[in-house]
Amino acid sequence: MTTPLQNDRFLRALRREPVDRTPVWLMRQAGRYLPEYRATRKQAGSFLAMAKNPDLACEVTLQPLRRFELDAAILFSDILTIPDAMGLGLYFVEGEGPKFERTVRSADDAVRLAVPDMETELRYVMDAVRVIRRELDGKVPLIGFSGSPWTLACYMVEGGGSKDFARIKAMALNDPDTLHRLLSVNADAVVAYLSAQRDAGAQALQVFDTWGGVLSPAMYREFSLPYLQRIADALGRDGAAATPAGTEGGRVPLILFGKGTAAYLEALAATGADAIGVDWLVELGEAARRTQGRVALQGNLDPATLYGAPDAIRREVRRALDSYREGNGGSREGHVFNLGHGMSPDMDPDHVAVLVDEVHAYSAR
Repeated sequence: MTTPLQNDRFLRALRREPVDRTPVWLMRQAGRYLPEYRATRKQAGSFLAMAKNPDLACEVTLQPLRRFELDAAILFSDILTIPDAMGLGLYFVEGEGPKFERTVRSADDAVRLAVPDMETELRYVMDAVRVIRRELDGKVPLIGFSGSPWTLACYMVEGGGSKDFARIKAMALNDPDTLHRLLSVNADAVVAYLSAQRDAGAQALQVFDTWGGVLSPAMYREFSLPYLQRIADALGRDGAAATPAGTEGGRVPLILFGKGTAAYLEALAATGADAIGVDWLVELGEAARRTQGRVALQGNLDPATLYGAPDAIRREVRRALDSYREGNGGSREGHVFNLGHGMSPDMDPDHVAVLVDEVHAYSAR
């Protein structure tokens, strides 16, 4: 028997229902800014060894919840697990980030790709979801996630991170059929991956379109947005309305987060997703006015705010909360407080506590 949720504030906000205060969680809330995370990573030997061990993944998922009054946990994993399971050979270089041993540069490369089996190649992720749900014991909901088809493709074609995304943009210009083949298999894999996480116990799902904002408007509407739409449609059809044990309210909500994609808020809100995550380059009030209550909004404090002094952090938290309320007719409903992108390793945990406490205290007024 599954323990009922003790705190469903996050899920209620995603459903745009009344809440006693604005819920808050933070992208990369489990990470290198925490000394306990660094100790666990040292124990594991590497990032990937930690991510592929369900018990260690559970441990680092829970670490920030022991420090801060967060309203959701997010699965500790990496957005590149899918291409790794496709056989591209993910590895990490200190100071440089993720790399792939094999890249996708041609039609032959793309045609060899297939959707991984979720309970074999990616079983460690599903096992982590199951372990985390058990250990959370109903304290807060668990978020599962994936990279978007476009963002995954960026790493798969470039072979790692990039400053100009020259290779994948050249593919988009010179061989769009191959890129669409790659994006199509990625979209199918993301649907299968998120569905499997939901079935294993994830109570909300987020897609990270981290590199959507590097595209021109025409390219975004060809190479990113249709695949986000495809994911939203497929999850709705295949059972996003199915409820894993311990989920309140019937539907497993879908959040679409894009960095640098505020120009497409209306289009994203029309996908059928439950919430749109926004970065700090758009005012929350403007985002609320433009989406007109069709979706919940998540965001959007500039992560660099955490380098500020406590009073400065409190001021910026209040500014964001006020902006959302002004754009949402004076109501806090439908808002999940978050950063506009992830936290950095050199941020002070004490400043995170200030942020979380201020969100709850100020929004409760």
